Amino acid sequence: MFLVTSVVLIFAVCFLPYAFTRLILFPIFSHSADVLEAYIKTDGAWIVKLPKSQYTAKTVEDCAVKCNKETSFTCRSFLYHEKDQDCVTLPANSKTDLILRRMNVALYEKKEYLLECVNGIGSSYRGTIAVTVSGKTCQEWSSQIPHKHSKTSENYPCKGLDKNYCRNPDNERSPWCYTTDPETRWEYCKYLLECCSGENYRGKISTTASGFTCQRWDSQKPQNHGYIPSALPDKYLEENYCRNPDGEPKPWCFTTSPSKRWESCNIPRCTTEPPTIVPELTCANGEGSSYRGTIAVTVSGKTCQEWSSQIPHKHSKTSENYPCKGLDKNYCRNPDNERSPWCYTTDPETRWEYCSVPSCGDQLRPEEPVIPVGEECYEGDGSSYRGAMSETVSGKKCQFWTSMEPHRHSKTPQNFPKADLRRNLCRNPDGDRAPWCYTTDPSVRWEYCNIERCDNKPNTQEPPINPTKLVGNGASYQGPTSNTITGVTCQAWSSMTPHQHASFTPETHPDKGLESNQCRNPDNDVNGPWCYTTDRNKKWDYCQIPDCDGLKCGQPAVKPKRCFGRIVGGCISKAHSWPWQISLRTRSKIHFCGGTLIDAQWVLTAAHCLERSESPSAYKIVLGIHTERATEASKQERDVSKIIKGPAGTDIALLKLDRPALLNDKVMPACLPETDYIVPSNTECYVTGWGETQGTGGEGFLKETGFPVIENKVCNSASFLNGRVKEHEMCAGNIGGGTDSCQGDSGGPLVCYSQNTFVLQGVTSWGLGCANAMKPGVYTRVSKFVNWIERSMKEN
Repeated sequence: MFLVTSVVLIFAVCFLPYAFTRLILFPIFSHSADVLEAYIKTDGAWIVKLPKSQYTAKTVEDCAVKCNKETSFTCRSFLYHEKDQDCVTLPANSKTDLILRRMNVALYEKKEYLLECVNGIGSSYRGTIAVTVSGKTCQEWSSQIPHKHSKTSENYPCKGLDKNYCRNPDNERSPWCYTTDPETRWEYCKYLLECCSGENYRGKISTTASGFTCQRWDSQKPQNHGYIPSALPDKYLEENYCRNPDGEPKPWCFTTSPSKRWESCNIPRCTTEPPTIVPELTCANGEGSSYRGTIAVTVSGKTCQEWSSQIPHKHSKTSENYPCKGLDKNYCRNPDNERSPWCYTTDPETRWEYCSVPSCGDQLRPEEPVIPVGEECYEGDGSSYRGAMSETVSGKKCQFWTSMEPHRHSKTPQNFPKADLRRNLCRNPDGDRAPWCYTTDPSVRWEYCNIERCDNKPNTQEPPINPTKLVGNGASYQGPTSNTITGVTCQAWSSMTPHQHASFTPETHPDKGLESNQCRNPDNDVNGPWCYTTDRNKKWDYCQIPDCDGLKCGQPAVKPKRCFGRIVGGCISKAHSWPWQISLRTRSKIHFCGGTLIDAQWVLTAAHCLERSESPSAYKIVLGIHTERATEASKQERDVSKIIKGPAGTDIALLKLDRPALLNDKVMPACLPETDYIVPSNTECYVTGWGETQGTGGEGFLKETGFPVIENKVCNSASFLNGRVKEHEMCAGNIGGGTDSCQGDSGGPLVCYSQNTFVLQGVTSWGLGCANAMKPGVYTRVSKFVNWIERSMKEN
């Protein structure tokens, strides 16, 4: 069967037959910036592996070319350190070797060696499966024991015959290998095939089943949407190619036709066996998408409906539509990327509920509240920090310490039992210089957390001593500091002594302020300004620069809890941590609606809050309070001098105060969004208010809750709000219910955190009930009214 009749040795670059594959196309380029399209980048990742080759490369593209041309081994990845211009090519990648954590270096891995899927007959398969269909271990291709053969890398130089991985060097019907069983010469392999519902489709089809051309994912015309490529890097929302970012039965796209918002694409499903997974039989890891246990009862004790049944609830979650999701019998599963396993119930009055599946390790279960710990800063290197921060300096959410997705690691509670590696909270288990975490962004392995050192916290009673201080990550910093964090004097950017560098000079970066030796951030480093040092043993280091003082929109003096508990349920806010929240009251000072201060003299609220009277004199605004009784000394009261309602059919209104509010650390405006900005799907946002808590406690105090934004495409589906949500509105809430804004919160803010600032994205408008499952809250989308807001304030 495998008799070799002729052998042709090719001493050239091996090009895999991507042009003939059906699902995933990764062209290889030898030059230009396009060379990086064949790689996946992960910041902060490092592989220690021999053999390796080390080069000096001026650009990351040059390093990629060196990897592509490597002859001493098969180059599967490379490391690039931009500041040192250091390029290391490697035969290893994240599938074969341990990934370590390291600052200011990026790992670039060839996509072809990361995929565990097979296209066509699998000639291009370069995964790491090494087991046959009957479970036998594969023999190494370089070995002649127990089976002698001619399928060696010398005879087949471009076929990826590495170690004992399954391959298809001779165009068989699928990948195969020789086995280590002397009685069985060879077998086909039990390989993974990531077809399923097309979540992993990476092809270039860009037309829908009806022939509509797909809209680019990075465009908002003609369809506004929340699937922003930069916010969902793991979904590969490239160009206008069909993708499946939200658990639909097959890949789809928004269309360029104003009459058709979105449609599925006509991509044939793979006909070979679906992927096997490593099952989690007794617990759920992360969202529990690989849970394959036998629990079949919901959290309230209802029996699950069989997935193959349409009684009592009709649905599309069948094994035919979701072939890889383990939809057996009536067991709890997570076929559509929900936050935990769930099922339809046998109760006609309850369509579906989450299941009580225990979490692996100590991960947070859906119904378990987060109890914030009152630590706002860390001492020393933060090894003792036990606060509740779970966000990095650039605003990324932290990965759970018990999870291996998207980043595999060894920093687990079992390996570091004294480091308090709970949930996804920022910690410092390894003695780094500050608390950190792995991120949920597949392209950024880890970052330091958004926490201040206790001895760096500014004294709000004293004026700033230096008007030129740090804003954000210091990319715009032009101050005089010229010493590193350890006190070493900075080397001049134009100097090559003691450290030579071809980049980051006044000539290469003429607009970055590199004229002297002052600390700068020319490469937009998330950790802040830095410089080359005059210490011969330390090429570069970060600088210690104080944060900017002063009041700014969306930046409260008191950091909010950012509690992911409930408003219905009573998560009480820190006093004055949401200083733009106002109380809209009757003339007799009874609170009935919320609102948001957006300017010293203007408040944004919902139009339906003003139905009781058209007269400004019927209303009063109270600012600077934490309690509904409004007995605080910080309270400010204002009358309303003008009411301006939004365009017809919209639920938004402006209120002009009779005189400007006094802005201070307890009264501060929220920031307005960019015009027509669409909040990405799953962005964590926050609502606040004194509204109804249905007897669950916390009445009378300002309450808060955080929950994700839900894309309008999902929110308008039949299972949710069935087409009720308009383009100028947006949805947010937990799909399972239990967390929501409620009566009395109407008109109040929905703010989203971005670049260390809270931005007003929604005005609380309406909902079907309060905190009901499948019925998220609906908010007026503020970005659609920015021009109207600015024009109205200017003209009035």
